[in-house]
Amino acid sequence: MVALDTNILVYAHRAGDARHRRAVSIVRHASQHPRGWGMALPVVAEFWRVVTHPRAPGGAATFDQADGFLQALADAGAACWQPLPGFDRRLIAWAGRLGVTDRGIFDLQIGLMAQEAGATRLLSHDREFITVPGLELLDPFGE
Repeated sequence: MVALDTNILVYAHRAGDARHRRAVSIVRHASQHPRGWGMALPVVAEFWRVVTHPRAPGGAATFDQADGFLQALADAGAACWQPLPGFDRRLIAWAGRLGVTDRGIFDLQIGLMAQEAGATRLLSHDREFITVPGLELLDPFGE
């Protein structure tokens, strides 16, 4: 199963972004993964925050544009993974083991939620992304 990080979705949503076409291809490829694909709930929230921001490059997405994009992902089979019971304790335990502090906790929650949902690979263009052991982190842009 493959997980997508926020930046992949943002690039796929923004037609004016130089990475748009590649990101759309990445999303399409992920949607064909035989074991499924999706994103952690915090990715949905972060996507919404980024694309609807009043100073977003190219202008803020409207409610209908952002919602339509997310609905299209769901229609294509994307799962939205929720935290399982006891997630808070597991998250903090992993943070302690990995020495995660500050903003890294946001990435760690995405990685842990994805792993607990069955993902074995997470696609992100974030070079500083923090994830849990056993979840392969790949930059599909290869930069």
